[in-house]
Amino acid sequence: MPQTPSEAEIAAITQATHGDVFAILGPHPLHDGSGRVELRVFRPDADRVTVIGPDGVERLDLPRLHADGFFAGTLSAEQAAGYRLRLSHGNDRWEIEDPYCFPPILGEMDQYLLGEGRHWRSYEKLGAHPDVIDGVAGVRFAVWAPNARRVSVVGDFNGWDGRMHVMRLRLGSGIWEIFVPGVAEGAHYKYEILDAGGYLLPLKADPHALAAEFRPATASIVARINHHAWQDKDWLAKRAARNARTAPISIYEVHPGSWRRPGHGGYLNWRDLAGQLVPYVKEMGFTHIEVMPVHEHPFDGSWGYQALGLFAPTSRFGTPADFQAFVDACHQAEIGLIIDWVPGHFPTDAHGLYEFDGSHLYEHADPRQGYHPDWNTAIYNFGRNEVTNFLISNALFWLRHYHIDGLRVDAVASMLYLDYSRKEGEWIPNRHGGRENLEAIDFMRRMNALVYGTEEGQGGGAITIAEESTAWPGVSQPAHAGGLGFGYKWNMGWMHDTLKYMQRDPIHRRHHHSDLTFGLLYAFSENFILPLSHDEVVHGKGSLLARMPGDDWQKFANLRAYFSFMWTHPGKKLLFMGGEFAQGREWNHDGQLDWHLLDDHGGGHWHRGVRDLVRDLNHLYRDTPALHERDCEGEGFRWIKGGAAEESVLAYSRHGFAEGAAAVTVVNFTPVPRQRYRVGVPLGGVWREALNSDAAAYAGSGIVNPQPVQAQALPWDGQPFSVEIALPPLAGLVLLPA
Repeated sequence: MPQTPSEAEIAAITQATHGDVFAILGPHPLHDGSGRVELRVFRPDADRVTVIGPDGVERLDLPRLHADGFFAGTLSAEQAAGYRLRLSHGNDRWEIEDPYCFPPILGEMDQYLLGEGRHWRSYEKLGAHPDVIDGVAGVRFAVWAPNARRVSVVGDFNGWDGRMHVMRLRLGSGIWEIFVPGVAEGAHYKYEILDAGGYLLPLKADPHALAAEFRPATASIVARINHHAWQDKDWLAKRAARNARTAPISIYEVHPGSWRRPGHGGYLNWRDLAGQLVPYVKEMGFTHIEVMPVHEHPFDGSWGYQALGLFAPTSRFGTPADFQAFVDACHQAEIGLIIDWVPGHFPTDAHGLYEFDGSHLYEHADPRQGYHPDWNTAIYNFGRNEVTNFLISNALFWLRHYHIDGLRVDAVASMLYLDYSRKEGEWIPNRHGGRENLEAIDFMRRMNALVYGTEEGQGGGAITIAEESTAWPGVSQPAHAGGLGFGYKWNMGWMHDTLKYMQRDPIHRRHHHSDLTFGLLYAFSENFILPLSHDEVVHGKGSLLARMPGDDWQKFANLRAYFSFMWTHPGKKLLFMGGEFAQGREWNHDGQLDWHLLDDHGGGHWHRGVRDLVRDLNHLYRDTPALHERDCEGEGFRWIKGGAAEESVLAYSRHGFAEGAAAVTVVNFTPVPRQRYRVGVPLGGVWREALNSDAAAYAGSGIVNPQPVQAQALPWDGQPFSVEIALPPLAGLVLLPA
């Protein structure tokens, strides 16, 4: 602009309605051949603006052209070189760097990749990042808001005044950016957005913020995520083997806010959890911890599944460095850390992603595509490059910067089907007239390919897990083979069928034997995880223990038998916290688990018995190749007694890769003990009882087989050999070759 702005343009600056403030503010060469520069400054908090040199010597008082704080004056090129601004208001005086003298931040390639949806490190460019530009320290801010008329960054560094730091729009990409000198780590900020119609939106948190305020406050926080010195190199080197289909994987699912609570109330910090939870999980023999969503979320009651700060570990449990220290502690204890990740929906809180720039930016505009009736939330628009880029970049972010070992993806079915939870006429078919969400499918395949592949250097053994409850084929098959590309899938069918069976009175179980055996018809169609998750102990379902039939003794015995069946059944394992010691009541996220049940009173021995059984099952599962090496292969399982419905007994063998690597499980789902019970075994020689859930050590009745037993060359149950054992009531036992 060759001349001083017009009164209308100055008024637009003072009213924060101008859409291109960098064309007005800052230094601008005059096009009159003089080589002079007109410097324009808008500072409503100052009544005097003086240009000073690097040495602090005053060069020029800028004339005030508008009462609201618009100043402008001309300088020689020499006077303008390296200038700073000295501001005065009454007796106060302070100095600043001019934010409008800095060049654009984003490069052309960054804008191109963001628009193409292939910028897998978008969080390095968008969001708030401490930086040094031209020798000046500050923070660069960038946010995608293509339909906004004006975007400002506001915070505790400018009095939350949207007139102070209006951002530059990068045409074509829709990204607004600014470098604000003097701002540092720890500053609180949001974005003030004027939509296309001139309406001022509620202040928006930064979608790419790396930290956020403790709820109910909602500001974003300028943060670095490089403060932690990682000590897990050895773990990362062997992670791929620890996450493999052939490895023992037993997952302890945790809600970090209610596992334990400090005596004074509030929450344990991540470092507290590192000192308490990690040793507990190690002792219990679990191989992995899965934490329910750690992303910043506004409502405690969503348990994190309605997240808004996808790049920010929730401030409920500490800082980003605290969470990194927790992950590191897991790894040093040789425990993998999986986080729940929710790309299926997001809440509509005013400070969040919903109608971010006044338009349906992240979500579909049509509620038949963009509204989730189950959770009263919005649905991401998977057909928009920038949105899928945001999500995929986020997935890779957690793997790269927090060393996460796996992403358990929530509610996959809700993304796969356009008619999910919708009646006829409430959804829009895809371009072929079908119900499949083709864009969401492409998104998941690309995300999984990047996690498992090497395009972004992510091929380091991390895994993805789908919570998917339908018969969609190939969920855990590679994308290039037509699958969705997940590493594992929750076996929801197994969970529903077997829990339904266990809730029945044993006298009726013989009529429902198929509830236990049906899962083996499809057990190897996917890489399955057997989940007894938080979903099974909420919303009136009661605890696992409460769902078992009979008196107290029978309830505990039933649960022990069920766990014995689960831990020896094909598939990796997952158990929600509290289940390992048979918590009696339904999970409550507002309190801690009922650890007092393990004390020496009443039925404390029963709860300790279940806890000790789960511990021993974990160690047996890990130490016995036959029980884990072929979890996902049909060659690893053979029925011995699959049809003994009248007895309500199951017997089966598990097999590893090595010759002779075998284990036999026998489970009695009735309260009737059976002495001298003959069962077939696949090998001759001596067999020993490696575990018996009825042992007195587990608060059982003590009907065990303490002595090894010699297999007889007497074919039985379709096996070439057989043994005679005592089969306890409501119990499972595991036999191993001696």
